[in-house]
Amino acid sequence: MSKDIPLFIPIVVVVILLLQSIYLFMNARKHNHNYWLWGIVGLIQAPMPTLFYLLFVRKIFHKNRGG
Repeated sequence: MSKDIPLFIPIVVVVILLLQSIYLFMNARKHNHNYWLWGIVGLIQAPMPTLFYLLFVRKIFHKNRGG
């Protein structure tokens, strides 16, 4: 690791990725989605997996159709 980067930055990044992965795993499992996939994808980068999950899998911004 480079000496230019303070130690707390990689620690914060790891914590964010782990929290995101745990959230995606638990939420996908609760809603019967492919929870292992979302848990692993959540470890790769942040925040795109969470945004994709919420927008395309959970469809949190869908419009009500009909009355």
